[in-house]
Amino acid sequence: MIRTYLLEHRAEFIEQLKCLVRFPSVSAQPAHRPDILDCADWLAQHFRSIGMDVKLCPTDGNPILVARAGVACAVPSASRAGVARAVPSASRAGAPHVVVYGHYDVQPPEPLDLWNTPPFEPVVRGGKLFGRGASDNKGQFFAHVKAVEACLKTGTPLPVNLTFLIEGEEEVGSESLMKFVKNHSRELRADYVIVSDSSMFARGLPTLTYATRGTVAVEVRIDGPSRDLHSGVFGGSVANPAVVLSRLLASCVNGDGRITIPGFYDGVMPVAAWERRMWRCLPFDPEGYRRFLGAPALAGEKGFTTLERRWARPTFEINGLTSGYQGPGGKTIVPAWASAKISCRTVPNQDPARVSRAVERHLRRQCPKSVRLTIATGSNPWFFAPPNGPGAKAALAALEKAFGGKPVCAREGGTLPILEDFRRYLRGEIILVGLGLPDDNWHSPNEKMDLGNFHRGIVMSMELLRELGASAERDCASTTKSASV
Repeated sequence: MIRTYLLEHRAEFIEQLKCLVRFPSVSAQPAHRPDILDCADWLAQHFRSIGMDVKLCPTDGNPILVARAGVACAVPSASRAGVARAVPSASRAGAPHVVVYGHYDVQPPEPLDLWNTPPFEPVVRGGKLFGRGASDNKGQFFAHVKAVEACLKTGTPLPVNLTFLIEGEEEVGSESLMKFVKNHSRELRADYVIVSDSSMFARGLPTLTYATRGTVAVEVRIDGPSRDLHSGVFGGSVANPAVVLSRLLASCVNGDGRITIPGFYDGVMPVAAWERRMWRCLPFDPEGYRRFLGAPALAGEKGFTTLERRWARPTFEINGLTSGYQGPGGKTIVPAWASAKISCRTVPNQDPARVSRAVERHLRRQCPKSVRLTIATGSNPWFFAPPNGPGAKAALAALEKAFGGKPVCAREGGTLPILEDFRRYLRGEIILVGLGLPDDNWHSPNEKMDLGNFHRGIVMSMELLRELGASAERDCASTTKSASV
Protein backbone atom coordinates (compact mmCIF):
# COMPACT_ATOMS: atom_id res chain seq x y z
CA MET A 1 0.00 0.00 0.00
CA ILE A 2 2.78 2.42 0.90
CA ARG A 3 4.76 1.65 -2.26
CA THR A 4 1.63 2.28 -4.32
CA TYR A 5 1.14 5.62 -2.60
CA LEU A 6 4.74 6.60 -3.32
CA LEU A 7 4.44 5.69 -7.00
CA GLU A 8 1.16 7.54 -7.42
CA HIS A 9 2.53 10.71 -5.78
CA ARG A 10 6.06 10.87 -7.25
CA ALA A 11 5.27 13.83 -9.50
CA GLU A 12 3.37 15.60 -6.71
CA PHE A 13 6.34 15.22 -4.36
CA ILE A 14 8.63 16.91 -6.89
CA GLU A 15 6.24 19.80 -7.34
CA GLN A 16 6.07 20.24 -3.57
CA LEU A 17 9.86 20.22 -3.34
CA LYS A 18 9.94 22.89 -6.06
CA CYS A 19 7.60 25.03 -3.96
CA LEU A 20 9.95 24.67 -1.01
CA VAL A 21 13.04 25.55 -3.06
CA ARG A 22 11.34 28.67 -4.48
CA PHE A 23 11.59 30.41 -1.10
CA PRO A 24 14.83 32.47 -1.07
CA SER A 25 15.33 31.62 2.60
CA VAL A 26 18.86 33.05 2.87
CA SER A 27 19.62 33.35 6.56
CA ALA A 28 22.84 35.33 6.07
CA GLN A 29 21.10 38.26 4.37
CA PRO A 30 18.68 40.36 6.49
CA ALA A 31 16.74 41.41 3.39
CA HIS A 32 15.48 37.82 3.11
CA ARG A 33 13.95 37.74 6.60
CA PRO A 34 10.39 37.84 5.16
CA ASP A 35 11.25 34.90 2.90
CA ILE A 36 12.55 32.96 5.90
CA LEU A 37 9.24 33.51 7.71
CA ASP A 38 7.19 32.60 4.63
CA CYS A 39 9.20 29.40 4.19
CA ALA A 40 8.68 28.42 7.82
CA ASP A 41 4.93 29.08 7.53
CA TRP A 42 4.72 26.97 4.36
CA LEU A 43 6.46 24.09 6.07
CA ALA A 44 4.19 24.31 9.12
CA GLN A 45 1.11 24.18 6.91
CA HIS A 46 2.57 21.28 4.94
CA PHE A 47 3.29 19.22 8.05
CA ARG A 48 -0.27 19.85 9.25
CA SER A 49 -1.66 18.79 5.87
CA ILE A 50 -0.09 15.34 6.19
CA GLY A 51 -1.50 14.81 9.68
CA MET A 52 1.27 15.89 12.04
CA ASP A 53 0.98 18.08 15.12
CA VAL A 54 3.01 21.25 14.53
CA LYS A 55 4.41 24.10 16.59
CA LEU A 56 6.27 26.97 14.92
CA CYS A 57 8.42 28.28 17.74
CA PRO A 58 9.61 31.92 17.58
CA THR A 59 13.16 32.65 18.72
CA ASP A 60 15.48 35.63 18.86
CA GLY A 61 16.48 34.55 15.35
CA ASN A 62 14.51 32.47 12.86
CA PRO A 63 11.57 30.20 13.76
CA ILE A 64 12.15 26.57 14.72
CA LEU A 65 9.57 24.08 13.53
CA VAL A 66 8.66 21.10 15.74
CA ALA A 67 6.32 18.53 14.17
CA ARG A 68 5.29 15.34 15.94
CA ALA A 69 3.48 12.10 15.27
CA GLY A 70 3.00 9.22 17.65
CA VAL A 71 4.44 11.09 20.64
CA ALA A 72 2.23 11.54 23.70
CA CYS A 73 4.08 14.53 25.09
CA ALA A 74 4.00 18.26 24.59
CA VAL A 75 5.27 20.09 21.56
CA PRO A 76 7.74 22.56 23.11
CA SER A 77 6.91 26.20 23.41
CA ALA A 78 9.63 28.71 22.69
CA SER A 79 9.02 30.44 26.01
CA ARG A 80 9.23 27.60 28.49
CA ALA A 81 9.35 23.83 28.55
CA GLY A 82 6.21 21.71 28.70
CA VAL A 83 3.76 24.32 27.44
CA ALA A 84 1.72 23.27 24.42
CA ARG A 85 -0.94 20.75 23.65
CA ALA A 86 -0.08 17.08 23.72
CA VAL A 87 -0.47 14.68 20.82
CA PRO A 88 -3.19 12.46 22.22
CA SER A 89 -3.53 9.22 20.34
CA ALA A 90 -0.94 7.52 18.23
CA SER A 91 1.92 7.14 20.69
CA ARG A 92 3.37 3.64 20.77
CA ALA A 93 4.25 2.58 24.28
CA GLY A 94 7.78 1.27 24.40
CA ALA A 95 8.60 2.45 20.88
CA PRO A 96 11.77 4.51 20.52
CA HIS A 97 11.59 8.26 20.14
CA VAL A 98 13.28 9.38 16.92
CA VAL A 99 14.16 12.99 16.11
CA VAL A 100 14.69 13.91 12.45
CA TYR A 101 16.69 17.09 11.93
CA GLY A 102 16.85 19.43 8.94
CA HIS A 103 17.23 23.10 8.04
CA TYR A 104 15.18 25.27 5.71
CA ASP A 105 17.65 28.15 5.41
CA VAL A 106 20.06 28.26 2.48
CA GLN A 107 23.34 29.82 1.44
CA PRO A 108 23.43 33.10 -0.54
CA PRO A 109 23.14 32.33 -4.27
CA GLU A 110 25.80 34.79 -5.44
CA PRO A 111 27.50 34.99 -7.93
CA LEU A 112 24.25 34.96 -9.86
CA ASP A 113 25.87 35.18 -13.29
CA LEU A 114 27.32 31.67 -12.87
CA TRP A 115 23.91 30.02 -12.54
CA ASN A 116 22.52 28.38 -15.68
CA THR A 117 19.00 29.09 -14.45
CA PRO A 118 17.80 31.45 -11.67
CA PRO A 119 18.62 29.95 -8.25
CA PHE A 120 15.10 30.28 -6.87
CA GLU A 121 13.24 29.18 -9.99
CA PRO A 122 13.79 25.41 -9.65
CA VAL A 123 13.90 23.35 -12.82
CA VAL A 124 14.33 19.64 -13.55
CA ARG A 125 17.02 18.68 -16.04
CA GLY A 126 18.34 15.18 -16.59
CA GLY A 127 16.70 13.73 -13.50
CA LYS A 128 18.07 16.47 -11.24
CA LEU A 129 16.34 19.39 -9.56
CA PHE A 130 18.41 22.58 -9.82
CA GLY A 131 17.99 25.40 -7.33
CA ARG A 132 19.57 26.88 -4.22
CA GLY A 133 18.81 24.63 -1.26
CA ALA A 134 17.66 21.68 -3.40
CA SER A 135 20.23 19.40 -1.77
CA ASP A 136 21.45 21.52 1.15
CA ASN A 137 19.16 20.86 2.85
CA LYS A 138 15.58 21.04 1.66
CA GLY A 139 15.57 17.99 -0.60
CA GLN A 140 17.25 15.81 1.99
CA PHE A 141 14.99 16.46 4.97
CA PHE A 142 11.91 16.60 2.73
CA ALA A 143 12.50 12.95 1.76
CA HIS A 144 11.93 12.03 5.41
CA VAL A 145 8.76 14.13 5.45
CA LYS A 146 7.39 12.23 2.46
CA ALA A 147 8.18 8.88 4.10
CA VAL A 148 6.12 9.82 7.14
CA GLU A 149 3.35 11.19 4.91
CA ALA A 150 3.12 7.84 3.13
CA CYS A 151 2.60 6.09 6.47
CA LEU A 152 0.06 8.57 7.80
CA LYS A 153 -1.96 8.84 4.59
CA THR A 154 -2.22 5.06 4.16
CA GLY A 155 -3.14 4.40 7.76
CA THR A 156 0.09 2.53 8.38
CA PRO A 157 1.12 2.75 12.05
CA LEU A 158 4.43 4.49 12.58
CA PRO A 159 6.92 2.06 14.12
CA VAL A 160 8.44 4.83 16.28
CA ASN A 161 7.46 7.99 18.10
CA LEU A 162 8.66 10.75 15.81
CA THR A 163 9.66 14.42 16.05
CA PHE A 164 10.85 16.62 13.19
CA LEU A 165 13.14 19.45 14.32
CA ILE A 166 13.64 21.90 11.44
CA GLU A 167 15.62 25.12 11.93
CA GLY A 168 16.31 28.24 9.89
CA GLU A 169 19.83 29.20 10.98
CA GLU A 170 22.15 26.32 10.11
CA GLU A 171 24.00 28.36 7.52
CA VAL A 172 24.77 31.05 10.12
CA GLY A 173 25.68 28.86 13.08
CA SER A 174 22.44 27.41 14.56
CA GLU A 175 22.59 29.72 17.59
CA SER A 176 18.84 29.68 18.21
CA LEU A 177 18.59 25.91 17.87
CA MET A 178 21.47 25.37 20.30
CA LYS A 179 19.57 27.35 22.94
CA PHE A 180 16.29 25.66 22.06
CA VAL A 181 17.68 22.13 22.36
CA LYS A 182 19.23 22.95 25.73
CA ASN A 183 16.07 24.57 27.08
CA HIS A 184 13.78 21.77 25.86
CA SER A 185 16.02 18.77 26.37
CA ARG A 186 13.46 16.87 28.46
CA GLU A 187 10.70 17.00 25.83
CA LEU A 188 13.07 16.37 22.95
CA ARG A 189 15.09 13.58 24.61
CA ALA A 190 15.55 10.91 21.95
CA ASP A 191 16.72 7.36 21.44
CA TYR A 192 17.95 8.22 17.94
CA VAL A 193 18.62 11.42 16.00
CA ILE A 194 18.53 11.13 12.20
CA VAL A 195 20.42 13.74 10.19
CA SER A 196 20.49 13.86 6.39
CA ASP A 197 22.75 16.85 5.83
CA SER A 198 25.76 15.16 4.27
CA SER A 199 26.77 13.44 1.04
CA MET A 200 27.11 9.90 -0.18
CA PHE A 201 30.67 8.93 -1.00
CA ALA A 202 29.75 8.54 -4.67
CA ARG A 203 26.74 8.08 -6.90
CA GLY A 204 25.18 4.68 -6.32
CA LEU A 205 27.14 4.19 -3.10
CA PRO A 206 24.84 4.76 -0.08
CA THR A 207 26.85 6.02 2.86
CA LEU A 208 26.67 6.12 6.63
CA THR A 209 28.80 8.98 7.94
CA TYR A 210 30.29 8.39 11.39
CA ALA A 211 32.59 11.39 11.90
CA THR A 212 32.92 15.05 10.96
CA ARG A 213 35.65 17.58 11.48
CA GLY A 214 35.28 20.64 13.66
CA THR A 215 36.22 24.23 12.90
CA VAL A 216 38.33 26.91 14.53
CA ALA A 217 37.70 30.25 12.82
CA VAL A 218 40.29 33.02 13.10
CA GLU A 219 40.17 36.61 11.89
CA VAL A 220 43.47 38.47 11.82
CA ARG A 221 43.98 42.19 11.25
CA ILE A 222 47.28 44.03 10.95
CA ASP A 223 47.27 47.81 11.35
CA GLY A 224 50.27 49.93 10.43
CA PRO A 225 50.19 53.65 9.59
CA SER A 226 47.10 55.67 10.36
CA ARG A 227 46.27 55.99 6.64
CA ASP A 228 47.38 54.71 3.24
CA LEU A 229 50.76 56.23 2.36
CA HIS A 230 52.48 57.08 -0.91
CA SER A 231 54.77 54.09 -1.53
CA GLY A 232 57.44 56.25 -3.16
CA VAL A 233 57.57 59.01 -0.57
CA PHE A 234 57.16 56.82 2.53
CA GLY A 235 57.86 53.26 1.34
CA GLY A 236 60.78 51.60 3.13
CA SER A 237 60.41 53.66 6.31
CA VAL A 238 57.31 51.98 7.71
CA ALA A 239 56.12 48.37 7.92
CA ASN A 240 53.77 47.29 5.15
CA PRO A 241 50.81 45.51 6.81
CA ALA A 242 50.19 43.34 3.74
CA VAL A 243 53.79 42.11 3.77
CA VAL A 244 53.71 41.46 7.52
CA LEU A 245 50.45 39.53 7.24
CA SER A 246 51.80 37.46 4.35
CA ARG A 247 54.84 36.49 6.43
CA LEU A 248 52.71 35.61 9.43
CA LEU A 249 50.47 33.35 7.40
CA ALA A 250 53.37 31.73 5.58
CA SER A 251 54.92 30.82 8.93
CA CYS A 252 51.94 28.60 9.76
CA VAL A 253 52.42 25.87 7.14
CA ASN A 254 55.65 24.45 5.67
CA GLY A 255 56.42 23.12 2.20
CA ASP A 256 55.34 19.58 3.15
CA GLY A 257 51.86 20.77 4.10
CA ARG A 258 52.67 20.34 7.79
CA ILE A 259 51.19 22.95 10.15
CA THR A 260 54.10 24.46 12.07
CA ILE A 261 52.14 26.05 14.92
CA PRO A 262 53.48 24.57 18.19
CA GLY A 263 50.87 22.42 19.91
CA PHE A 264 48.48 22.43 16.95
CA TYR A 265 48.46 18.63 16.57
CA ASP A 266 48.02 17.87 20.27
CA GLY A 267 45.42 15.15 20.80
CA VAL A 268 44.87 14.25 17.13
CA MET A 269 43.28 10.80 16.95
CA PRO A 270 45.28 8.47 14.67
CA VAL A 271 43.39 6.70 11.91
CA ALA A 272 42.51 3.23 13.24
CA ALA A 273 43.49 0.07 11.39
CA TRP A 274 39.83 -0.85 10.77
CA GLU A 275 39.27 2.55 9.19
CA ARG A 276 42.26 2.23 6.87
CA ARG A 277 41.06 -1.20 5.73
CA MET A 278 37.58 0.19 5.11
CA TRP A 279 38.81 3.25 3.23
CA ARG A 280 41.09 1.18 0.99
CA CYS A 281 37.99 -0.61 -0.28
CA LEU A 282 36.30 2.62 -1.36
CA PRO A 283 36.25 3.29 -5.11
CA PHE A 284 38.41 6.39 -4.95
CA ASP A 285 40.29 7.56 -8.05
CA PRO A 286 42.78 10.34 -7.18
CA GLU A 287 43.15 11.39 -10.81
CA GLY A 288 39.39 11.57 -11.32
CA TYR A 289 39.15 13.54 -8.09
CA ARG A 290 41.80 15.97 -9.37
CA ARG A 291 39.88 16.48 -12.60
CA PHE A 292 36.64 17.00 -10.69
CA LEU A 293 38.30 19.77 -8.66
CA GLY A 294 39.93 21.31 -11.73
CA ALA A 295 43.28 21.51 -9.92
CA PRO A 296 46.68 21.11 -11.68
CA ALA A 297 47.71 18.58 -9.01
CA LEU A 298 46.62 17.31 -5.62
CA ALA A 299 48.48 18.54 -2.56
CA GLY A 300 48.41 18.30 1.21
CA GLU A 301 50.20 17.05 4.28
CA LYS A 302 53.04 14.73 3.35
CA GLY A 303 52.73 11.11 4.44
CA PHE A 304 48.94 10.84 4.24
CA THR A 305 46.51 9.74 1.55
CA THR A 306 44.02 12.15 0.01
CA LEU A 307 41.11 10.63 1.95
CA GLU A 308 43.06 10.85 5.21
CA ARG A 309 43.83 14.50 4.50
CA ARG A 310 40.16 15.22 3.79
CA TRP A 311 38.65 13.33 6.70
CA ALA A 312 41.12 12.66 9.49
CA ARG A 313 43.81 15.34 9.46
CA PRO A 314 43.61 18.94 10.73
CA THR A 315 44.01 21.81 8.28
CA PHE A 316 44.98 25.47 8.21
CA GLU A 317 43.20 27.28 5.37
CA ILE A 318 43.25 30.95 4.39
CA ASN A 319 39.69 31.77 3.34
CA GLY A 320 40.22 35.38 2.35
CA LEU A 321 42.82 38.16 2.20
CA THR A 322 42.11 41.88 2.05
CA SER A 323 44.45 44.86 1.87
CA GLY A 324 45.13 48.02 -0.08
CA TYR A 325 43.83 49.12 -3.44
CA GLN A 326 42.18 46.48 -5.64
CA GLY A 327 40.37 48.54 -8.25
CA PRO A 328 41.28 48.93 -11.93
CA GLY A 329 44.72 50.26 -12.76
CA GLY A 330 47.44 50.90 -10.20
CA LYS A 331 47.62 52.88 -6.99
CA THR A 332 51.09 52.94 -5.43
CA ILE A 333 50.49 52.89 -1.69
CA VAL A 334 51.61 51.34 1.55
CA PRO A 335 48.23 50.14 2.82
CA ALA A 336 47.19 51.17 6.30
CA TRP A 337 45.92 47.70 7.17
CA ALA A 338 45.59 44.11 6.03
CA SER A 339 43.26 41.32 7.18
CA ALA A 340 42.72 37.61 6.70
CA LYS A 341 40.01 35.08 7.45
CA ILE A 342 41.29 31.64 8.43
CA SER A 343 39.58 28.33 9.13
CA CYS A 344 41.29 25.41 10.83
CA ARG A 345 39.54 22.05 10.59
CA THR A 346 39.95 20.00 13.74
CA VAL A 347 39.61 16.23 14.13
CA PRO A 348 38.49 13.88 16.92
CA ASN A 349 40.24 14.34 20.27
CA GLN A 350 41.55 17.83 19.46
CA ASP A 351 40.52 20.54 21.92
CA PRO A 352 39.19 23.53 19.93
CA ALA A 353 40.08 25.95 22.75
CA ARG A 354 43.69 24.72 22.79
CA VAL A 355 43.91 25.00 19.02
CA SER A 356 42.59 28.58 19.16
CA ARG A 357 45.13 29.49 21.83
CA ALA A 358 47.95 27.84 19.89
CA VAL A 359 47.15 29.77 16.71
CA GLU A 360 46.86 33.10 18.53
CA ARG A 361 50.05 32.52 20.54
CA HIS A 362 52.03 31.65 17.40
CA LEU A 363 50.81 34.70 15.46
CA ARG A 364 51.58 37.06 18.33
CA ARG A 365 55.08 35.65 18.77
CA GLN A 366 55.80 36.06 15.06
CA CYS A 367 54.34 39.55 14.74
CA PRO A 368 56.83 42.47 14.74
CA LYS A 369 56.35 45.49 17.01
CA SER A 370 56.11 47.79 13.99
CA VAL A 371 52.40 46.93 13.53
CA ARG A 372 49.33 46.33 15.70
CA LEU A 373 47.80 42.85 15.66
CA THR A 374 44.13 42.06 16.38
CA ILE A 375 42.83 38.48 16.54
CA ALA A 376 39.29 37.11 16.96
CA THR A 377 38.49 33.41 17.19
CA GLY A 378 35.51 31.06 17.36
CA SER A 379 35.03 27.31 17.12
CA ASN A 380 32.63 24.45 16.42
CA PRO A 381 33.15 20.87 17.62
CA TRP A 382 33.99 17.69 15.72
CA PHE A 383 31.85 14.55 15.89
CA PHE A 384 32.85 10.89 16.08
CA ALA A 385 30.74 7.77 16.70
CA PRO A 386 32.06 4.36 15.54
CA PRO A 387 29.51 2.73 13.21
CA ASN A 388 28.71 -0.23 15.48
CA GLY A 389 25.69 1.03 17.45
CA PRO A 390 22.14 -0.25 16.94
CA GLY A 391 21.18 2.89 15.03
CA ALA A 392 24.15 2.54 12.70
CA LYS A 393 23.29 -1.09 12.03
CA ALA A 394 19.68 -0.15 11.33
CA ALA A 395 20.82 2.59 8.94
CA LEU A 396 23.12 0.24 7.03
CA ALA A 397 20.27 -2.24 6.60
CA ALA A 398 17.87 0.50 5.46
CA LEU A 399 20.36 1.97 2.99
CA GLU A 400 20.96 -1.45 1.43
CA LYS A 401 17.22 -2.13 1.04
CA ALA A 402 16.49 1.28 -0.47
CA PHE A 403 19.47 1.64 -2.79
CA GLY A 404 19.98 -2.02 -3.69
CA GLY A 405 23.69 -2.03 -2.96
CA LYS A 406 25.94 -2.59 0.00
CA PRO A 407 26.47 0.71 1.82
CA VAL A 408 29.81 2.07 2.99
CA CYS A 409 30.94 3.91 6.10
CA ALA A 410 32.94 7.12 5.77
CA ARG A 411 33.97 10.27 7.55
CA GLU A 412 33.04 13.76 6.40
CA GLY A 413 35.51 16.62 6.17
CA GLY A 414 32.97 19.34 6.85
CA THR A 415 31.41 20.43 10.13
CA LEU A 416 27.90 20.03 11.58
CA PRO A 417 28.05 22.15 14.76
CA ILE A 418 24.65 21.10 16.10
CA LEU A 419 25.69 17.44 16.49
CA GLU A 420 27.51 18.13 19.76
CA ASP A 421 24.38 19.75 21.21
CA PHE A 422 22.29 16.78 20.08
CA ARG A 423 24.75 14.42 21.74
CA ARG A 424 24.82 16.42 24.95
CA TYR A 425 21.13 17.26 25.39
CA LEU A 426 19.11 14.75 23.32
CA ARG A 427 21.46 11.90 24.23
CA GLY A 428 20.31 9.54 21.48
CA GLU A 429 22.52 7.80 18.96
CA ILE A 430 23.17 10.13 16.03
CA ILE A 431 22.64 8.61 12.58
CA LEU A 432 24.09 10.51 9.60
CA VAL A 433 22.60 9.25 6.34
CA GLY A 434 23.22 11.79 3.60
CA LEU A 435 21.33 11.82 0.31
CA GLY A 436 23.50 14.44 -1.41
CA LEU A 437 26.21 13.76 -3.96
CA PRO A 438 29.74 15.19 -4.07
CA ASP A 439 28.89 17.15 -7.23
CA ASP A 440 25.65 18.67 -5.91
CA ASN A 441 27.39 22.08 -5.72
CA TRP A 442 26.54 22.94 -2.15
CA HIS A 443 27.33 26.62 -1.46
CA SER A 444 28.12 27.01 -5.19
CA PRO A 445 26.21 28.01 -8.33
CA ASN A 446 23.96 25.40 -9.97
CA GLU A 447 23.17 23.46 -6.80
CA LYS A 448 21.12 20.37 -7.53
CA MET A 449 19.37 17.38 -5.97
CA ASP A 450 19.48 14.01 -7.69
CA LEU A 451 15.82 12.99 -7.88
CA GLY A 452 16.71 9.30 -7.90
CA ASN A 453 18.39 9.83 -4.54
CA PHE A 454 15.37 11.81 -3.36
CA HIS A 455 12.92 9.00 -4.14
CA ARG A 456 15.21 6.28 -2.81
CA GLY A 457 15.75 8.44 0.26
CA ILE A 458 12.02 8.31 0.98
CA VAL A 459 12.16 4.51 0.92
CA MET A 460 15.33 4.54 3.03
CA SER A 461 13.62 6.71 5.64
CA MET A 462 10.67 4.32 5.93
CA GLU A 463 12.98 1.31 6.16
CA LEU A 464 15.12 3.03 8.78
CA LEU A 465 12.11 3.82 10.98
CA ARG A 466 10.99 0.20 10.64
CA GLU A 467 14.44 -1.09 11.56
CA LEU A 468 14.63 1.16 14.61
CA GLY A 469 11.16 0.11 15.75
CA ALA A 470 11.90 -3.56 15.18
CA SER A 471 15.19 -3.28 17.04
CA ALA A 472 13.39 -1.86 20.07
CA GLU A 473 10.81 -4.66 19.93
CA ARG A 474 13.55 -7.28 19.82
CA ASP A 475 15.30 -5.67 22.77
CA CYS A 476 12.03 -5.56 24.70
CA ALA A 477 11.28 -9.22 23.93
CA SER A 478 14.77 -10.23 24.96
CA THR A 479 14.46 -8.32 28.24
CA THR A 480 11.06 -9.89 28.96
CA LYS A 481 12.39 -13.36 28.24
CA SER A 482 15.39 -12.84 30.48
CA ALA A 483 13.17 -11.55 33.29
CA SER A 484 10.83 -14.54 33.04
CA VAL A 485 13.74 -16.97 33.17
